[in-house]
Amino acid sequence: MDIFHMTDIISLLGLPFPAHGRSSYYVQCPCCDDNARQRHLNINLKKEVFRCPKCGISGGMFDLYSLYTGIPRDKVRKELVNRIGVPDRAAEKHQKYLATKPNIEECPITDVETRHATYSALLSKLSLSPDHRQNLHNRGLTDEDIERFGYKTTPILGTTAIARQLQTEGFYLAGVPGFYRTDDDTWSFINEKRGILIPVRDIYGHIQGLQIRRDDCNKRKFRWVSSTEKKDGCRAEGWTHFVGSMRPLIILTEGPMKSDVIHVLTGLTVLAVPGVNALTQLRLTLEELRKNGLEEIKTAFDMDFLTNWHVQNGYSNLLSLLNDMGFKFGTYIWDPKYKGLDDYVYALISGRRTNDDGIVL
Repeated sequence: MDIFHMTDIISLLGLPFPAHGRSSYYVQCPCCDDNARQRHLNINLKKEVFRCPKCGISGGMFDLYSLYTGIPRDKVRKELVNRIGVPDRAAEKHQKYLATKPNIEECPITDVETRHATYSALLSKLSLSPDHRQNLHNRGLTDEDIERFGYKTTPILGTTAIARQLQTEGFYLAGVPGFYRTDDDTWSFINEKRGILIPVRDIYGHIQGLQIRRDDCNKRKFRWVSSTEKKDGCRAEGWTHFVGSMRPLIILTEGPMKSDVIHVLTGLTVLAVPGVNALTQLRLTLEELRKNGLEEIKTAFDMDFLTNWHVQNGYSNLLSLLNDMGFKFGTYIWDPKYKGLDDYVYALISGRRTNDDGIVL
């Protein structure tokens, strides 16, 4: 059996290696990045996969080789054997690379009840800045909505002190994404770019994880709070977000903040995935919702799915999943000058139009 690794593929393709000690990094996407300064294609050496969150292209090491070379995927294995030669040499190269990396111990993720308790206590110690509150008001949320959803401004300073206080109060930090140990074994919370912290909740209201809507950021505006590759840190997963009461019909959209706004403006029950191509957790959530009476799903993704073939590919996979699971489903369509359903509904009920930063136009 031939043994190949992602390090072999990126070496053969002439792609850059990550900085020392990192196993997940970004390079220019050959499908959607226009210049070398744009880097949306994520390569994960540990999982030996790649994915672009912008256009949705993804796969394993053979797919990556096929993407860059144009060689059909079913011909890649033979091509690699011809180029690399003895399979043992490939394994040796991979082990040599791993030997140069520092041994960073990460924690397995802890249970959702523990995460919920820790995140709830963390958020109770934070505040929401006036500009972030105004941003949320401009989307149609009231102060009562903001309080209910738990939005806060990311902590910039004092994260170690906050972690110490949480420990003193008896909250568990290991296995909660965002928390990690510093070099002196002190617990701390990740320092992120300033933005709005968004609690991502399961169908029972538990906070599974946190997302950040980053300020002054045009690319990858929304990202997960994660402490992966830090000592005793923990990675986030692509959790779904549920808002509203259990009903036979739900709206399925993209992004927890968008789903919160749609729920407030329409009163409908909304389920959100992190992206149209991020469906790993969706099946599990839908199975649980089916037990609680879910019968029908209406998708409401941003209108660019009509013109962006990368998004269309992910959307097609989503519809296949819904069909395979036996749900009734349909799609909401609106005036495409309004990107999201939240934008469209808010424009209808308020007579105003906002941009992606929540600024009234």
